[in-house]
Amino acid sequence: MTSKIKSDFIKIMIERGFIHQTTDQNELDNQCHNHSMTGYIGFDCTASSLHVGSLIQIMMLRWFQKTGHKPIVLMGGGTTKIGDPSGKDSARPVLTNQIIHDNKNSIKNIFENFLYFGENKNDASIVDNASWLENINYIEFLRDFGSLFSVNKLLNLDSIKMRLEREQNLSFLEFNYSLLQAFDFLKLNEEYDCKLQMGGSDQWGNIITGLELIRKKLSRQAFGLTSPLLTTSSGTKMGKSANGAIWLNEDQLSNWDFWQYWRNTEDNDVIKFLKLFTELSISEIIKLETLQGAEINDAKIILANHVTALCRGKEAAEQISVTAKNTFNKLQNIEGIPNKNITNPNLSIVDALNILEFVSSNGEARRLIRGNGAKVNDILINDENFILSNNDYKDGKVKISSGKKKHGHLTLIN
Repeated sequence: MTSKIKSDFIKIMIERGFIHQTTDQNELDNQCHNHSMTGYIGFDCTASSLHVGSLIQIMMLRWFQKTGHKPIVLMGGGTTKIGDPSGKDSARPVLTNQIIHDNKNSIKNIFENFLYFGENKNDASIVDNASWLENINYIEFLRDFGSLFSVNKLLNLDSIKMRLEREQNLSFLEFNYSLLQAFDFLKLNEEYDCKLQMGGSDQWGNIITGLELIRKKLSRQAFGLTSPLLTTSSGTKMGKSANGAIWLNEDQLSNWDFWQYWRNTEDNDVIKFLKLFTELSISEIIKLETLQGAEINDAKIILANHVTALCRGKEAAEQISVTAKNTFNKLQNIEGIPNKNITNPNLSIVDALNILEFVSSNGEARRLIRGNGAKVNDILINDENFILSNNDYKDGKVKISSGKKKHGHLTLIN
């Protein structure tokens, strides 16, 4: 499929799994091949940090710039006051202007790790849509743009239709979100010659609305590209864990916990995540794809090191990797810690805690797990239904921990 692709950007997007939908992909590919384009992704300021669920979009902007194009990070200082209904069952809480301002400044720091900013042709820019949305005159907006939006089409947007079908309240405030996002694209097209909007798959309808507004108002062609909605193999939404969101900012989540999240990636997701969240070459990733059994843990460590280096810096990644290795080796070699022989490698974490006599009942084991007190090979386990697999055993042993002081080995025997 990529053999006919001309541009480096679209080729990378396809072979690494970034694309869910595009508008006129052939022409977009031609434009990317023949010109340095400007494209953007919007990020609302609903929290003081983005989480891992936004990382796929950030990587799209990074690859966009690395292949010679100009990325715009659009901060939603204005749209945050409205609230995007996409993927939501209810309206978002209304935030004060000060909270939005603080969140915006905190989020901006994330992008400095991924993009380079400046005045050169393809240097990244950060733009705040509050600069135009907060000055809109409502009557003028309706007069100039109201006739260009079809209520019929707006009602058929997935973000709108799903809320209505579930008979969940959708305020007129939220209904306006798609119009304002379309207006964002129009303003960026006018002021920055921005021709491409990217986003998650839940933004497809909003992106199309913007493309149509540009076509009707300016008689220009623009493009849309969305990434797939990512879930882990077990069905968990990316960026979420039992302990809460996996934040990109260090002040929201420690470097150690961030690294551990990636180190604890499910086996079936490692290769997919290496393609999406690292810059390892496809040939290197293909080699890692051949790893079997416990060797898959090596690929997980590579994933954790590379993602942490991108998000938190190379020094942080190196420190954590060395610390994790030393801790594991030290504890593996401690003499006198409890050891129990087992014949079945696929024990539940509850059974493992019982076998080592770290708990007196299944209920106590579950409470320990819910309280973040159980670890396998120093990796926090917060799933009460977690099952050990062959990948967890190193030289036939797996380390089980209860709290900070109780450690033991389960040794697999034939």
